[in-house]
Amino acid sequence: MPMSIDHALGRALAAAVLGRFPPVDGLVDVVPPDAAGACGVVCFTGHAVILTDRPEVVGPFEPDGFGGALAPALLLALAGEGGEIGSIDVVLARPAIGGGTDLTVRTDVDDHPRVVRSRHHRREVRVIGDGRGLVTIGKGLVDRTEISVELTAGPHGAGAGRALVDGALRAIPAGDTVFAQVAAGNAASLRAFLACGFTPIASEVIIEPASGE
Repeated sequence: MPMSIDHALGRALAAAVLGRFPPVDGLVDVVPPDAAGACGVVCFTGHAVILTDRPEVVGPFEPDGFGGALAPALLLALAGEGGEIGSIDVVLARPAIGGGTDLTVRTDVDDHPRVVRSRHHRREVRVIGDGRGLVTIGKGLVDRTEISVELTAGPHGAGAGRALVDGALRAIPAGDTVFAQVAAGNAASLRAFLACGFTPIASEVIIEPASGE
């Protein structure tokens, strides 16, 4: 599985993909950032993982794994003044299909917000797509393979999103686990990923601590 299973979160995600989740015990694991320095909060059912290089910030809030790890005051403290807190996303995963894709490399969308954001948070990002939209593929949290999709033409709800997701799954070697993070309120995107066989396993929010924090 192409992720850092040497990291506590990597091991937890790898197990969750196989249907083995952390215990529903209400506890919170406080662990270091991943190898790229990414911080954040990942919540499973009744158990949470906080990635931070300032564990002393967490204790006074006494967070629990039943939602307390996402308390706004705690997220603000983890970010520090001037830090950034991302959206709370649903984390979904499934195996790649492989075999080759009809989507082609897109070199005309480097300034698109979806591409800029992907390159900010991920490594080894490639962008593919067609006239309907684009897909980014890169290495994200704990070095897992992540994709994101953006429609750039045509109406939503016509199957274009599902087609792009399917094309992305065919562009990644068969058997590799693919992750997607979708904002909880983005029902259209959630439906597209679910229709393509993705399974929800957690929620997460990425935090960029203020410089010097």
